[in-house]
Amino acid sequence: MEHIDHAVVRRFDTRSSRPCEFCRELDPHFGQRRPLDQMVASNRRAAASSHLTEDGYVRHRMLELRRIAARAPLTAA
Repeated sequence: MEHIDHAVVRRFDTRSSRPCEFCRELDPHFGQRRPLDQMVASNRRAAASSHLTEDGYVRHRMLELRRIAARAPLTAA
């Protein structure tokens, strides 16, 4: 019998998940994502690692990096 870690089971339990507020706010194509790609574990903050799927994680990281790149560069005085 295969051992299944309870932490892994809870991570993929969609009953205890919610849509990622960060992605919802910044991704214009958020509604077109697969439902699981939109979800994060409800007991964690809206971070890339909280996403239930790898695709959700990658899209979240891309939004974070795009946000960092869009900031005005610091100038040396």
